[in-house]
Amino acid sequence: MVRAPDTDELWRLTMEHSPVGMAIVSPAGDVLTANVALCDMLGYDPEVLATLTVQDITHPDDLATDLRLVDQALAGEISSYRITQRCICSDGSIVIGDLSVALLRDEDGDPVHFIAQIADLTERQAFVDRLDAAEAAAEVERRKAHAVFEGVNVGLLHIDAAGAYVAHNTRLREFLDLAFPDGHLGVAGQPGFAYDADQRRLEPDEMPSARAARGEQFNDVRLWVGEDPASRRALSVSARSVLDGTGALAGAVLAYHDVSDLVRAMSVKDEFVSTVSHELRTPLTSALAYLELLDESTDVSAEGHQQVTAARRNMLRLSHLVADLIFSTRASAGSALVDPYRVDVATLLAEAVDAARLDAESAGVRLEIRHPASLVAVADGMRLRQVFDNLLDNAIGYSRPGGVVTVDLTEDAGGLELVVTDEGVGIEPGDLGEVFERFFRGANARLLNVPGTGLGLTIVRTIVEAHGGHVALASAPGRGTAVRVTIPR
Repeated sequence: MVRAPDTDELWRLTMEHSPVGMAIVSPAGDVLTANVALCDMLGYDPEVLATLTVQDITHPDDLATDLRLVDQALAGEISSYRITQRCICSDGSIVIGDLSVALLRDEDGDPVHFIAQIADLTERQAFVDRLDAAEAAAEVERRKAHAVFEGVNVGLLHIDAAGAYVAHNTRLREFLDLAFPDGHLGVAGQPGFAYDADQRRLEPDEMPSARAARGEQFNDVRLWVGEDPASRRALSVSARSVLDGTGALAGAVLAYHDVSDLVRAMSVKDEFVSTVSHELRTPLTSALAYLELLDESTDVSAEGHQQVTAARRNMLRLSHLVADLIFSTRASAGSALVDPYRVDVATLLAEAVDAARLDAESAGVRLEIRHPASLVAVADGMRLRQVFDNLLDNAIGYSRPGGVVTVDLTEDAGGLELVVTDEGVGIEPGDLGEVFERFFRGANARLLNVPGTGLGLTIVRTIVEAHGGHVALASAPGRGTAVRVTIPR
């Protein structure tokens, strides 16, 4: 026969081994007994905790609520209650607990004692507080990002992997209204009033958004938008891909800059430069012709010949500048840049060096040239002479008195190579990336007051690349500069 379990013993074991803090409290609020879990939670020895009251271990701000519920239970209005309550530990720290309280009555209905259980919610509450703080911070950052997104004077577009528009700002909407006056479907590659630099209407797959949706990344892609040519806007578009956690394409972000004023200003400048250059060319040619006649005349004194030579040197410099300006205008207009024919490059280079000796002597610079007796190539001789003149002009202009400019022309199976090396002031590291840009004048040019337009190296690179060649530059401050030109034969 199985003996019935001792109820009091079961209750004692349950309370003793429960992971939840438990206590028996008198109707007056005295702690009659507490289990190990509650003692550990509050940091009290069992004997000490048994001498305290509920009021002693309850946070003052939570005590009123607890006492009100106790009074309701004693009055028979409720038999139990459950609240979140802060308890004071022995060291003064606070534990946040989930408190459940039930009132035990005797057979006559009189209150015997309260059975209280409390689960420690401190870590969970701390996590909730951290989560709330993180959500609040994220909301602040979201609002900041939204303010920037809408406030910048750049059209911004976010598309997903399928090319669907995820988000765009108000500035982009202005461009969309120009390109798609009948409305936009919110998908990359929609045909509209969008044109390339030559005013050819773009095909759907040529649209920047369609290219970005295919995973292309690019900078400064130029296009025009707008149905009316008079009111079209020029845009510079850049795109960057967005990848997911696995590295797969998840979309792209595009930035649309309005560069209409810049493009039109450059066009006006090019037109002005072209007009002035051509207007200068005729009187320059005439003046040079008269100076040559004077230089050959026997009626001019020795002093007069010196003056004529100085005048010719300066007129030739001006003629070179005008030629550079005219070429720069042709290059920006997309005209054909070179007209190749058979030419002896060695003879052409020797003539350029001879022409530069006057300037070199005036600057106290020695020219040294090494080249084969003859080097025939199919190239535009006039344009190559322009390359030689510009490189020599730069090398002499940035050399110190007493310095040497070395010119080496060689050939191999791949073509010809020209290296112009000086021992001059060199180029600052911060300027190296821009020396081939149009109208760029480096810090050393401004410091030394070297005359020029900032077009020389731009023209060199343009002509060399038009021949299918390559130009490279190496320089260090105080150690000179070397420019290497390679051109296929």
